[in-house]
Amino acid sequence: MRVYSGSRVRPGEVSLAHRGVLFLDELPEFSRPALEALRQPIETGTITIARASAHVTYPARFQLIAAMNPCRCGYLGDAAQECRKAPRCGEDYVSRISGPMLDRMDVAVHVEPVPPSQLAGLPTGETSAVVAARVAAARARQKARQNGLYNAEVAPDLFPTAAAARDYAVLAAERLHLSARGFTRLLRVARTIADLAGDEEIAQPHVAEAVGYRLRRPNRR
Repeated sequence: MRVYSGSRVRPGEVSLAHRGVLFLDELPEFSRPALEALRQPIETGTITIARASAHVTYPARFQLIAAMNPCRCGYLGDAAQECRKAPRCGEDYVSRISGPMLDRMDVAVHVEPVPPSQLAGLPTGETSAVVAARVAAARARQKARQNGLYNAEVAPDLFPTAAAARDYAVLAAERLHLSARGFTRLLRVARTIADLAGDEEIAQPHVAEAVGYRLRRPNRR
């Protein structure tokens, strides 16, 4: 991943992904400096490059999507194939990503492997067109409510929130030891879940779903 390039200051991948998606596959395999360099643009939507000849700030408001295996070999949790270092190997692999970087991940979803015997019989889900229409409606709802801004760009205290939902969010944040950043992102995800459901107010079920996305469940036998 190229954040910037050479002595001549030029836009790198994070600016080329401005208003789009930056996808990082096998996230822990990226170098720590490259990943840590993402922290500023994730927070501010800009990237500042300092050189002897120039000091330039580029736009870099992107949606970061990353994927990773549970461990280096990818078999953690599979008793028939995982290595003798399990589960320590998985913990070591995740530790290659810093806590502050993980804290900036709004949604974390663990996907269990599906055996071939089940793949053929899986029911057909919603089409991409149906999902895209629901997402477009949610985005339009956000912009109309927030003067053209999306949920990620608005302070959560401006979101219409039921008292029970806010109390639940505070309790969850205390029990999960969420940082101030984590709590803010929790409410933003809950607001987006409410928008996708067409609800005007954040309710407790929306917060509960958002809490589930922040939990990182390690594989265990």
